[in-house]
Amino acid sequence: MPYFCLNNINWNDEGLIPVIAQEIDTGKVLMLAWMNWEALEMTIESGHAVYWSRSRKCLWQKGEQSGHIQIVKAIYLDCDNDAVLLQIEQIGGIACHTGRRHCFFKRLEEKNWIIVEPILKHPQSIYKNTDEQYS
Repeated sequence: MPYFCLNNINWNDEGLIPVIAQEIDTGKVLMLAWMNWEALEMTIESGHAVYWSRSRKCLWQKGEQSGHIQIVKAIYLDCDNDAVLLQIEQIGGIACHTGRRHCFFKRLEEKNWIIVEPILKHPQSIYKNTDEQYS
């Protein structure tokens, strides 16, 4: 079923829109990601957050490897029609690929970025075949 409401979105030149994932119970911003038309359509259909990976150039369902899925409770479009807010239930309490609760774990203090959130579960125990740095 086509979602004509997606015609109202001001997609960027790459056909993407930034998406904020907010935990519905706490109001905490967990992450920022991107969606294309297909990702938003799949999110609406499935009720689970599906994003577009700009680095891998493919769709990915949040939690497809880790099990830390995002159940979508509400979808909002901002006043300029160029940003989406997902209110979600974060399964497993971890939204960040670094194994932290959320992606905003570095705070600026005296011109330095300081890590202020602990790793809840080491990424190598969550993801297969990963060589990324997580600090």
